[in-house]
Amino acid sequence: MIEFKTTVSVAGITAHQVYDFMLNCNDADYQKWWPGTHFAFHTRLHKPGGLGNVVYFDESVGPQRIKSKAVVVEAVKAQKLVWQLKKGLKLPVWIELSLEDDAAGVGVLHIMKAGFPGRGSMFDIFFRLILNHHFERELNEHVRTEFSLMGKLFASLA
Repeated sequence: MIEFKTTVSVAGITAHQVYDFMLNCNDADYQKWWPGTHFAFHTRLHKPGGLGNVVYFDESVGPQRIKSKAVVVEAVKAQKLVWQLKKGLKLPVWIELSLEDDAAGVGVLHIMKAGFPGRGSMFDIFFRLILNHHFERELNEHVRTEFSLMGKLFASLA
């Protein structure tokens, strides 16, 4: 299993705000969040409480353009959201946001996991062709930048 973790502190906002934004995002607000890098993020299928929502996202991570559907497979109000990528079938790729309020704002733990458990892990080598150390650095920089911009976004939406 391949796992990339990034931790970011965002001042002036709360876990509840981040959770609600990510669960109910629309293209216009996503584009305002990081113009020229965030292109689309919207829900295609809404389910009660968000669990099972199907979303579409389109963004650049470094020079790579990433477009995919994902399903919300875990949703814990103001604490955690987990999406599993989907291309027809669910893929063995997950994006997790864990949120925790602190005195200054919110701590965000972003985790991207890809791969197969057990014996299936021998196929993880194919994921490594794309999810290499260079991509990990680009993803870490992307996550740190996007969440540092989130405080400014919320101030402009207020």
